[in-house]
Formats: sequence, structure tokens, C-alpha cells
Amino acid sequence: MPGKLHFILALCLCAAQQGRTGDWPQFLGPTRDGVYAGSDLAAVWPKDGPPVVWQKSVGSGFSGPAVAEGRLILFHRLNDEEVVTCLDARTGEPKWTKSYPSAYRDDFGFDEGPRATPCVAQGRVFTFGAEGMLSCLDLANGNMLWQVNTKNKFHPRKGFFGAACSPLVEGSAVLLNVGGASGAGLVAFDNATGRVLWKCSDDEASYSSPSAATMHDRRYAFFFTRAGLVAVDPADGKIQFHYPWRSEMNASVNAATPLIIDDSIFLSACYGTGAILLRVRDNGVEKVWSGGDILSNHYANSVYCRGFLYGIDGRADPGFSPAPSLRCVELKTGKVRWKDDSVGAATLLLAGERLLILTETGELIRAPATPAAFQAAERVQIMPTAVRAYPALADGFLYARSKDKIFCVNLGNGK
Repeated sequence: MPGKLHFILALCLCAAQQGRTGDWPQFLGPTRDGVYAGSDLAAVWPKDGPPVVWQKSVGSGFSGPAVAEGRLILFHRLNDEEVVTCLDARTGEPKWTKSYPSAYRDDFGFDEGPRATPCVAQGRVFTFGAEGMLSCLDLANGNMLWQVNTKNKFHPRKGFFGAACSPLVEGSAVLLNVGGASGAGLVAFDNATGRVLWKCSDDEASYSSPSAATMHDRRYAFFFTRAGLVAVDPADGKIQFHYPWRSEMNASVNAATPLIIDDSIFLSACYGTGAILLRVRDNGVEKVWSGGDILSNHYANSVYCRGFLYGIDGRADPGFSPAPSLRCVELKTGKVRWKDDSVGAATLLLAGERLLILTETGELIRAPATPAAFQAAERVQIMPTAVRAYPALADGFLYARSKDKIFCVNLGNGK
């Protein structure tokens, strides 16, 4: 009980820090659902589009930026090193840099940089590299506090595209979908020391990152592994339930993060998998609806607004047919309300009741989140093409990276 009490106290501290106004401290934002809670965005963009405040060249990788306490954390690869760079979020001026060797090679000739977005919590920066190196650094000065080589420690399979789970900090624990052997599919590490707190599950790793929520007075961490949904108690790793759900194709991946909506969980994947809505009960989970032709997220998460899901349906691989489309789906029924083919592959954020869509070609689109129809209010080219990393939105500034540059774009109202 003392250990669990310590975990709960740490969880409260972590929630308070990650909820600081203006921060985007982890993948998909403070609440891990792509929602921006600020009210400081401009009602109308300038004629030439929102101004670019600064831009910088970056190394390779699909890792998105994280923003906390006025600092931007960038995780990328330069030559044969994975590099953690801290910049002043408003000016782009460097504050510190830390690096370590990386020998990762992509079997398909794609990008060889890190995939996972950093997590900033309790004054620390947590990164997870493409080869499985988990690192903890001091946010203030970049000092390396500890590292764990999960590849050497747990012996996971390489998979198709290396390690890609963005760390989730829950209380005193850092949670990862490692996919290790001998019951080390899911692993929790002490965020102060790197010591293993618990491990569970024999599931292989996916490319999805975990999320967490309290339902029916019980705290859960939800992992979308290669085999399906696993719900665990983040304090001790006890598996609460396991819901098998994946493609019948071996050459497939699960990449979108579980989207928590009240007491329900929305999962989505490509490769003939589709979408499913599950409802958590006291004694497990039950299916509400599912379908293969509703909303198949490849790598970009859907967002939720007032009873409806908005997301990209279809594979984002270059040249794949049919091309991805933007869809609106009624949450309670799974009915597709509309689809639009003008967006293509993209990431989505929700600000108020408006969608912020950043396409792979570098176009930024703002549109009302409405089930009536898709109608873009504004569209502007803000950066070059080859955009796959998730952006961050903090204090009215959008931070987005292409294959070789990061941009800070002012979306604020100037107040």
C-alpha cells in the first residue's frame, strides 16, 4: 500500500505539471488526445497566412516536438547520433544539446531517425530512440540522468520500423510498449532512476503510444499492442483486461494511440482492420460497434468533438490507392457522416470546435468541426512537403517539422 500511495501522490504532481497552461509536453498534448485547451488563437488568419516566427534546420526522424516551461524539445538524428536539443520556444535560440551513438538502420530505406515524441514531466525529459534507448535528461541543463537500453535488456523483435512508442509518465513511472521477450511486452520504469518497476504481457510492440484515464474509480493505462488492446493498472502492472484486435495481415502495423472518450475507447488501424469502439465496464470491456470501412487511421490519430470523430481514413504510403480521405464519424453509431478527398494524408488537432489539419505536403487547414459537411475556412502553405511528425501547439504557437526543418508559426491573437 505505501508504494501505491506514493504512486498516487506522484500521479497528482505529474498531472498538475503536465496541465500547466501553454504547455504541450508530450505526444498529442497535455491530455494525450490532440486537444488544445487554450483560447488564444486568432479568429482570422492574416491574408498571407500566419507568420513564421523562426525556422531551423534539423536532423532526420519522425519525432514530434514537445514544449514545456518555454522550452522546445527536439529529438532527431544527426549523422550517427540521436540528439536531444532544447531551444527557446519563442526565439529558437539553443539552450543545450545532448547526444549518444545510434546504429539504427531501416530495413525499408526510410528515415533512420527517432520516431517517438519526447515527454516532459517533473523537470525531466524522456526520449525513446529508434533502437530502443530510453533516456532521461534534466530539463534545465540537459544532463543525462539515466539511460536504459531496452533492446539489450528485453530483446524485443526489431519489427518493421524500429521502436516508436512515445513515453507516457504516470505518477512515478515511465510507461512503454517495449515488446520484449519473457513477459516484457509492457514495461514501467522509475522516472527518477530508470529501475524497472514492473513488466507484463507477451504482446509484441506496435507503433502506438499508450494513453491513460480514470474510469469507474479505477486508473488504467491503455496500450494498443501488435495483438490488440491491453489495459493495466499503471501502479503495479496488473492486467485488467486484454481485447484481441488486429489485422489478419502479417505485414501490418497498429500505430494510432487509443482515444479515450468518457468510459469508451476508440481504436483504429489500416491494413483491413478498420475501427472499433469499446466501452469499459467494472469487470472488463464490451464492443459497441466496429467496421472495416468506417475510419482506418494509418499513423495519425482521430480527434473527438461533441459526439463525432474526425480523422484520416486510409493508408498514407506514397502512391497507394485509394488516397487517404478526411472523415467525420458519429461516435455512438459508427455512421460515416461525410468524407472529403481534398486533404490527403495529414495530422489533426482540435482547438475549440475547429480542426487544425497539417497535411503531409505542408499545408495548414482550419475548418469547423461539424458533422454537417467539411468546409475549410482557411488554407495556407506554411512549410515544405514531407511532413509526418506530429506538431505541437503551445501558447498560440504551432511548432511543426518537415523532413529537414522545424518551424514556429504564430497562430495567436496577439493578446
